[in-house]
Amino acid sequence: MKGIFKRDINDITHTSNFIINILIGIFALLCFLPFVFVVMISITDEHTLAVEGYRFFPSKFSNSAYYYIFKTGIQLLKSYGVTILVTVVGTIITVFITALYAYAISRPEFRYRKFFNFFSFFTMLFSGGLVPFYIVCTKMLYLTNTIWALILPLAGNAFYIVILRTFFKTSIHDALIEAARIDGANEFVIFFKIVVPLSLPGLATIGLFSAIAYWNDWFNALLFIENPDLTPLQYLLMRIQIDMEFLVNNAFTLSAGETIDTIRNMPLEASRMAMVILVTGPIILAYPFFQKYFIQGLTIGSIKE
Repeated sequence: MKGIFKRDINDITHTSNFIINILIGIFALLCFLPFVFVVMISITDEHTLAVEGYRFFPSKFSNSAYYYIFKTGIQLLKSYGVTILVTVVGTIITVFITALYAYAISRPEFRYRKFFNFFSFFTMLFSGGLVPFYIVCTKMLYLTNTIWALILPLAGNAFYIVILRTFFKTSIHDALIEAARIDGANEFVIFFKIVVPLSLPGLATIGLFSAIAYWNDWFNALLFIENPDLTPLQYLLMRIQIDMEFLVNNAFTLSAGETIDTIRNMPLEASRMAMVILVTGPIILAYPFFQKYFIQGLTIGSIKE
């Protein structure tokens, strides 16, 4: 009986390892196929889509969807620049604010931690509504037609604070903090020299969540931005899509003759998929820079008692 249980439960045979790798590879391929499908639809002729439906290998290809999108010219590049700037600056600010707030309420010696815990949690359940939000941003903070209108409304997130607070409480041992205090370190030295290096996985998680939120945001641009030079990518693509739908749906009212056929043959469906490619591509490329922190257990084994 002892020989049966002698091998470690985590050990697996080469055959089992090979089968598991094959299954994981198949699952990864299944996850990747929808994105390939979207790419193929984006380069499919619109009439072919209407006749044959969605296919991996259409009978006729067309780049008209990308042509209509890139007709915006320099505006598309400006919108890309605005979105990248907002995403980078907003993510840094969000991570910084969230980390400071979460660390403070995670420490048991902080006298007002219960109040600030409740203050952040309460905002997850109740909000003032859209009208007070708009009044505060426009009449009190004067954010209309400024780049900060795209950054500040998303900078404070109670959900991120709760996640990071839990991470600090479970991953940063009290003995580390006490040892640093005995050595004469103040709170800022403890936070930036000890807590932050040990919290890279948690900070990277919040950073990824925040970057995706900033990259996908278009609603704040709809509310506060009228200047074309400050139009983010998502809002620009949404306007292009709305304009194309309006032209297609009102082709007979707006034009006559050959122009009607031109409007009705606009790549409406293909352009939707092309927009998905343009929007998703950069954020997918950014993900590997965050991924390495998810697999690191920096705090494991840091304390031995």
